[in-house]
Amino acid sequence: MPIATIDPATGETLETFEALPGDEIQRRLATAASAYAHHRTTGFAERARLLGRAADLLEEDAADIARTMTTEMGKPVKAARAEAAKCVKAMRWYAEHAEGLLADEHPAEKDVSDSGASRAIVRYRPLGVVLAVMPWNFPLWQVVRFAAPALMAGNVGLLKHASNVPRTALYLQELFTRAGYPEGCFQTLLIGSGAVEDVLRDRRVAAATLTGSEPAGRSVASVAGDEIKKTVLELGGSDPYLVLPSADIERAAATAVTARVQNNGQSCIAAKRFIVHADVYDAFRERFVAGMRELTVGDPMSEDTDVGPLATEQGRADLEELVDDALGGGATALCGGQRPKEQERGWYYSPTVLADVTPQMRIHREEAFGPVATLYRVADLDEAVELANDTPFGLSSNVWTRDDADVERCVRDLEAGGVFFNGMTASHPGLPFGGVKRSGYGRELSGHGIREFCNATTVWHGA
Repeated sequence: MPIATIDPATGETLETFEALPGDEIQRRLATAASAYAHHRTTGFAERARLLGRAADLLEEDAADIARTMTTEMGKPVKAARAEAAKCVKAMRWYAEHAEGLLADEHPAEKDVSDSGASRAIVRYRPLGVVLAVMPWNFPLWQVVRFAAPALMAGNVGLLKHASNVPRTALYLQELFTRAGYPEGCFQTLLIGSGAVEDVLRDRRVAAATLTGSEPAGRSVASVAGDEIKKTVLELGGSDPYLVLPSADIERAAATAVTARVQNNGQSCIAAKRFIVHADVYDAFRERFVAGMRELTVGDPMSEDTDVGPLATEQGRADLEELVDDALGGGATALCGGQRPKEQERGWYYSPTVLADVTPQMRIHREEAFGPVATLYRVADLDEAVELANDTPFGLSSNVWTRDDADVERCVRDLEAGGVFFNGMTASHPGLPFGGVKRSGYGRELSGHGIREFCNATTVWHGA
């Protein structure tokens, strides 16, 4: 895949970039190692000052970088501005909280009294150079949610971004440089996927984090495992959205529309499978399908647009294959199911709701990365939970109920990294984020996330 900015609203190639040559990659690895030797010794106050300055600059740049993101991957510009604002919030949150999250831990004397220590503590120390392999769907947020905690912990970052968002990738390096970070603390590597293995195997790289596809995760995890290096993986998701009899159906249906088409439907944590109790199925279906039909599909630079184009031509082709397979197997398109006739250029796809989906259809098992929902009717909570878990993924889940027994049952039995009640899945810097099963392992955000790339060091003092 070329490293290029291609406008998904038109298919026009706006700019191409040369991949870094091998000698430049080596220079940047050496620069990162040198930067780490210094950055690891700085205090939290200095790190917070730098990250706070980066947040201020991003806040000033928000309108411009939003247009860049929209141009490169097609999300509505109003959503791109919201993404920039979320990044500012996360930077400031970590600047404020990192010191407390990484404070020395003092085990209770009674718990270590037989260890022979007069004093024992646990100290969190940085690991070193962390390679981040990041996707295009949230091209700013995915990077910042790694970079903010990693830099505050004393690590330094190397970014290998998706090849279709090079302008955003270069902006991120520029942002941290303008904020005053020493050279090498955060660098963008414009390289193809084939060059990742050599970088990850380099002795100067201590760990890696990847957000992306399951095949990409397998590849990075395999190399890192061979090198015995720490990884955090956030991969795909096919999140269930359960609607139970006590739910507020009006709110559940309205939120379902947003939960499915956020980021043009290209979000790992977007709700994708809508599992509805028979008692409220008809009422939910009517409102949900109507809401999907009413969405405005069009120019992502327009403030009135709800759904823009998919990010890549191949992405739309993959989505069409899933839908066509389902329709060919007997599924029913309650709306959509095809390209919108109004958009002759660009990689658009109509918001779609599929009913009568069976386990034999690919879309029952595979992640639909676009504005396509599958709708299921179930007889009871047992069937709802069984269907929700009938997926290789386990990123997040959504449940609409006002019954406390339903809440406890879903928290206990849903196989996911998060369970969101009466609302849609969202990430917040203060809450851990990640999945189970083929959605990956490890956690981002919160104290759990900042400690992923730390060395939890036992410090023991003899009597």
